[in-house]
Amino acid sequence: MNPLTFKEAEKIFKSVLQATHYKLTAEIVICPPFIYLESFSRLLQATRYKLKPSLGAQDAFWEQTGAFTGEVSAEMLYGAGAKYVILGHSERRAMGENDNDVNQKIKASLRAGLIPILCVGENVRDENHDYFNLVKTQLRECLAGVSKNSIAKVIIAYEPVWAISTTIGRKDATAVDSLEMSIFIRKVLSDKFGSDAEKTKIIYGGSVNEKDAGEFLKNGGVDGLLVGRASLDAKKFSEIIHIAENLVK
Repeated sequence: MNPLTFKEAEKIFKSVLQATHYKLTAEIVICPPFIYLESFSRLLQATRYKLKPSLGAQDAFWEQTGAFTGEVSAEMLYGAGAKYVILGHSERRAMGENDNDVNQKIKASLRAGLIPILCVGENVRDENHDYFNLVKTQLRECLAGVSKNSIAKVIIAYEPVWAISTTIGRKDATAVDSLEMSIFIRKVLSDKFGSDAEKTKIIYGGSVNEKDAGEFLKNGGVDGLLVGRASLDAKKFSEIIHIAENLVK
């Protein structure tokens, strides 16, 4: 739920566009609050830059339309210019969202033509390694009923809650932590969807910044990053993008 005003959001958005448009090799997705989506979409359409980021939303509701006050459907988001949507984020789960809710949202988003970014991740890393079972359950329940033909369209974001900046007593995650979970996630997806899951992208999110982005991308077993707080600083976010671009090359 940042930044507070459209003026500030527009400033960050334009700064990122200016800093990256001339050598955009990595794919960039910007997921602003709902209220800024349509305006950002118009800005992208009006810009003279040929290389542009895509837009995404931070959540979606599972019904297409109806008496659901306060909700925003996947179809509405698609119509507002979104191509992606973040689903199952730890902050949504902390407010009571469960795997069944996320599952319905994923299927609704796929029907609407959006690419879901499914967030999974444990609250703590226990010595008994039960966090593997938790992530497996999240994947299985959130992706229940998703066809083999659709799994390649879903992006999995590994988001260890214990590493997020807003978590009390947080700890830094390492590329080794990311790699371990990435291998496990790919195994779970392979068991469920077979070879169709090979094209599914996995990204890392958990207080990633311009200082550790390169390490996660090179050694974390992931295809990209889900950037949180650092994305509100145009300079830091642009640095992360340049790091990704250099690795793509």
